[in-house]
Amino acid sequence: MRPSKRDELVQKALTIFYREGFHAAGMDLLSAETGISKTTMFKHFRTKEELILAVLRLRDEQFRNWLFRRMEQLGPTPRDRMLAMFDALREWFQTPEYRSCMFIKASGEYPQRDHPIHALSAEHKRLLHRQITELAREAGAVEPEVLARALLLLKEGAIVTAHIGHEVDPAGDARAMAEVLIDKALEKH
Repeated sequence: MRPSKRDELVQKALTIFYREGFHAAGMDLLSAETGISKTTMFKHFRTKEELILAVLRLRDEQFRNWLFRRMEQLGPTPRDRMLAMFDALREWFQTPEYRSCMFIKASGEYPQRDHPIHALSAEHKRLLHRQITELAREAGAVEPEVLARALLLLKEGAIVTAHIGHEVDPAGDARAMAEVLIDKALEKH
């Protein structure tokens, strides 16, 4: 089934916003690069911010589906899947289109916590925390929420470090630290 004009716009806008940033990518650029007129864009989205929210929802779905699918493919046990998060990140960092985390960027460009774009970015991080907490629980961590927070801090640090580019293997470095944290959290049994 062919995607609707709206879906096509959201997918193309995701690529452009990820590459250019949200404020830098104006409606003229979006129209020129998507081949969709501004009039048509405004039929689907009343404002640029509505389009950004749709883009972030799509990115959230795509990223979490990809990440957890890769973690399952790379790790046979819950412990292994938690470590595989960093292997999946390494794969992502090595792609030519890697430009850091879209949600970190969005919350940086819309820093007011009550702004819908900032709030949606924070929700993405909460959903990741919930899923990693469940995985930590399955692995047998005594304090799964604490372990999940620590692993996600390592994940976010690896993402930013990879973006800045001053380390050779930030995902590998984060994975080594994660292994220590996971093993310590699981040995309390």
